[in-house]
Amino acid sequence: MVGGMSRSRRDELPVPTTPEGKDGLAALLAEPRRAVLALDFDGTLAPIVPDPDAARAHPRAAAALARLAPRIGSVVVVTGRPAGVAVRYGGFAGVPALEHMVVLGHYGAERWDARSGEVKAPGTHPGVNAVRAELPGVLDAIGAWRGTWVEDKGRAVAVHTRRTQDPQAAFESLSGPLRELADRHGLIVEPGRMVLELRPPGMDKGVALNDYLREVGAGPVLYAGDDLGDLAAFGAVEKRRADGLPGVLVCSGSAEVAELAARADLVVDGPEGVVALVDALADALEERDGQDGAETHPPVSD
Repeated sequence: MVGGMSRSRRDELPVPTTPEGKDGLAALLAEPRRAVLALDFDGTLAPIVPDPDAARAHPRAAAALARLAPRIGSVVVVTGRPAGVAVRYGGFAGVPALEHMVVLGHYGAERWDARSGEVKAPGTHPGVNAVRAELPGVLDAIGAWRGTWVEDKGRAVAVHTRRTQDPQAAFESLSGPLRELADRHGLIVEPGRMVLELRPPGMDKGVALNDYLREVGAGPVLYAGDDLGDLAAFGAVEKRRADGLPGVLVCSGSAEVAELAARADLVVDGPEGVVALVDALADALEERDGQDGAETHPPVSD
């Protein structure tokens, strides 16, 4: 298994279980300078924790990405979090070799570029402000305060049930009322791992990933995620593959989201496994280049 490997030796590159995944990985290794590594944040680079504000990227995540980034076209993080928060919790700012990294926050509504260190974002959807004001009353009316936790993401509002006595039952009981609340204010509900997020329509990880890949003129793409929100990004990669463009789908495995694992070409052992996979890719490309750290490749675009 990928997860748990020590960096005292080179990590063995895992083999995808599907023909499409094997072809995608082979294309990435053959044409790294046009390849894109795209990653979710929570559950993929950062372990899931009861308090989202306490989430931090795996201790080796930034270093592993910095090893791989100079050898491929682009590294992008696609997350539902605000872009600046993901950058801070990931420790990505100011890391040598991550100068071309991009973080797409709020499902692509925000963008952080390492080159400028700035976050670009549109204004807040008025429905989010209305939901923010009404949500306490809605939760109180259905007796859902005990154990639930509301996360204000600025351009979205999320209700977490992981701290409740029965997280799955609380999740299911809140689903209907929160969808009604979202509908009244022109928002949608994005379900996740014991969380329901109310956010504006029109953007998801698939749209964000597609827009970015078109922008950089990408070739092979590897996308890694862990949650229901990543299904849209999986769909984007699958559509590219149907059009003859190679790609690899990686699931950061957990017992909570079987649907994602069923569609993945490769399942790894959570964030530890994702980091080990990134390290293994860096090892493979270093060996291809002939010596450690010798040859690097320019990014897909400037």
